[in-house]
Amino acid sequence: MSVFKGSGVAIVTPMNIKGEVDYNALEKLIEFQIENSTDAIIICGTTGESATLSKEEKIKCIQFTIDVVKKRVPVIAGTGCNCTATAVEMSKKAKEIGVDGILVVSPYYNKATQKGLIEHFTSIAKAVEDLPVILYDVPGRTGCSIEPETVAYLVNNVNNIVGLKAASGDISKIGKTMYLCKDKLDLYSGNDDQIVPVLSLGGIGVISVLANIAPQETHDMVFEYLNGNVDKAKDIQLKAIPLVDSLFCQVNPIPVKSGLKLMGMDSGVLRLPLTSMDKDKELVLLEEMKKFGIL
Repeated sequence: MSVFKGSGVAIVTPMNIKGEVDYNALEKLIEFQIENSTDAIIICGTTGESATLSKEEKIKCIQFTIDVVKKRVPVIAGTGCNCTATAVEMSKKAKEIGVDGILVVSPYYNKATQKGLIEHFTSIAKAVEDLPVILYDVPGRTGCSIEPETVAYLVNNVNNIVGLKAASGDISKIGKTMYLCKDKLDLYSGNDDQIVPVLSLGGIGVISVLANIAPQETHDMVFEYLNGNVDKAKDIQLKAIPLVDSLFCQVNPIPVKSGLKLMGMDSGVLRLPLTSMDKDKELVLLEEMKKFGIL
């Protein structure tokens, strides 16, 4: 039940000067991704500023993306929430309008015990039956860690919980998760500086911020590794490290939206509380994009 293999872009949500979603700009970004070998589109994730999108905006963004993509690649919707009932509602709606899978983050702010996480994710997955569910572990954002034993319990007891976006940065934790899950878990790196390390533990791809500005290279990194060209994959990974650092020198998606603008692409404004990138940091990003060969 793998949703995708390769590079899935956690795509930005472009906003116009009024702060409204700019669907014309979003269509252009989606087409840019597909033209440059991206293997899946993840809409309404963290990079898409999902925390400041209304339910209605999320549904419209998901529907719009499905309509533009036209089944050329899988579309995965971020439907997670710290309120289980809201996450269930959004997941059911996403399934109804035709997504290929959902990405569900661990509850933030109110957090949860591991027992609470099991009940939270189980409730969401059972509400959408056979739709593939990818768990999203990003404790740096949520303050709530999905422990390896919890992931293993879920993949062994809930049929449609099939994947994990691992963004803890903790390679030992990721390794233990894969050991406990055996061959039942589709693992995706959630950190662009750890794509190859995660692939080496049995991963099959990445859900990427980097892919917004370097889609072809991110795709190539994954498939060079999966096709046995480990040194080529390693070389791309190491070359990308300074660029990735500059993409996370301020809170995501501040730098990546600036990066798209430097490429002449319309990524729009950010919604408060996020603000535009500091000029000195943007100059560093510009230099790293030039060194990487994007500009």
